[in-house]
Parts: sequence; C-alpha cells; structure tokens
Amino acid sequence: MPLFIADHAHAQPGDLAQLLSTSHRFFLIRLEPGATLHTHKGVIRHDDLIGLPWGSQVYSHLGVSFYLLRPSLADVLKETRRNTQIMFPKDIGFILVSMSIGPGQTVLEAGTGSGAFTTALAFAVGPQGRVISYERRAEMQHLAKRNLRRVGLEDRVTFKLADIAQGFDEHDADALFLDVPNPEDYIPQARAALKTGGFFGSLVPTTNQVSRLVAALQANDFAFIEVCETLLRYYKPVPERLRPTDRMVAHTGYLIFARPIIPAPPPEPPPEAEAIAEEA
Repeated sequence: MPLFIADHAHAQPGDLAQLLSTSHRFFLIRLEPGATLHTHKGVIRHDDLIGLPWGSQVYSHLGVSFYLLRPSLADVLKETRRNTQIMFPKDIGFILVSMSIGPGQTVLEAGTGSGAFTTALAFAVGPQGRVISYERRAEMQHLAKRNLRRVGLEDRVTFKLADIAQGFDEHDADALFLDVPNPEDYIPQARAALKTGGFFGSLVPTTNQVSRLVAALQANDFAFIEVCETLLRYYKPVPERLRPTDRMVAHTGYLIFARPIIPAPPPEPPPEAEAIAEEA
C-alpha cells in the first residue's frame, strides 16, 4: 500500500486523497479507477479526480464544491478507526519533538491501542527506522495493523502481542513511550529497554497518576523529569473580526518526560578543600 503522502504533483491511482469542503468537512479516500464516493453532498467519481493537480477544485453531482488535497498527518490521525480514545495531534507533535524522535531511530511503544500514535511514530522514524509496539489485546492489535496498512506504514512497525510486565525483548532503544493506565508499574522494564541517556515518555489523565509515575522514575535512576500539558485554541480566520473559536482543545492528559541516567558517587574532596574546611 502506498504511503499516504504522495510525492507527485498529480493525483494517481492508489493515492490516499482528501476531499475538503468549504465547511471544513472532509473525506479520506484511496483513489481507485471506477470507484465512487457517495456523500450527503453528492457523488464524486474517482475517475474525475485521478490526474488532477493537488489543490484542484472539484464538484459533486449536486454542484457542491470540494478541494482535492494531499492529507496531512493530523488529518490521517483524526480519521483513524478506533475502539478507544486516540491521542490528540496536539500532544503527538509535542511528544515527537520533546523525545527527539526522527529518521532511523528504534522506538518502543506500549500499548498500541487503535494505532494512531503508532502511525505518527512510524511516519517520524522513516523507512530506515523501526517502531516496536506492544499490546496485550489481540483485537486492538488487529485494528491497529489495519489502520497502519491503510496509510502504507505497516512495514515500519513490528507488532508484539505480549505483557510488558515480563519485560521488553529489546535493549538500547532510542526512545520508549508508555500509553498504559498504570505506567509506574513498568518503569524497571522501561529502564532495561532504553539506552542510557535515551528518551522516556508517558501520558496519564490524572494528577495522582503523575505523582506515582514521578516517584517510580526517581526510584529507577531517571532524571530531568518534566511534567506538562498542551492546550490548543483556534481562531476564526476572518480579518474584520478575528477572535477565538467558541471551543478549544483543552486538557487531554499530562505528559511526563524523563531521561535514564547512570548515577555515580561524588568524588573524594581534594586535600586543599579539606584544609579549607578545617580552617573554617
């Protein structure tokens, strides 16, 4: 399955395309010759889209206007088929930057869920990178595989059906993210899987969970611990009356980041320091 972001100027068969209306309602479709998209705003034939430059304006059979666009990663994540709540793009972007996740890296994740964050990780590590995603529930893993296959990223992910209480199979991972209800119970396992100085991250919804996780990180030689949350507010893009929209994406979870370290005992004070101490 082709990668969801096309690298050519015109829509081609097999591309994942976004049809966006002026009301910001959009549809994601995989372009197939002979196929049609049926919407409440009319029917659009795929054959009428294939070959058009990206950004072209098109019309349904009812005369409703749409624009043919390449979808963004955020668009793909919003349309992820889900059985549980997925992570929000506002959190995902901040996580990727804070944990320095990029091309060629090996990243561990537990649990997979519907695969939205797995999709973002696979996109970030590139074709030379590797995402290893652990999940205990077979039905969730099956859904995540379908979602990754739909956007052409399945070959960058190794899915493992396992309980991380038994530990991770990998060592020296560049980064590890825990998206589980009780991450504090798996910090020794995370520490063993990460390279020293690597990046740890987690997301939890409540402050008491944050407290337990921070205590567990401190007890297992993690340092430089950060706790934060991201808030997102859009504005109405009307030049004459620019103002915030009526709703905003506020609290979705607390983000916790940390780095595994190797502590060492302080050195013996030099003789001159002892002499100064005695004189004092």
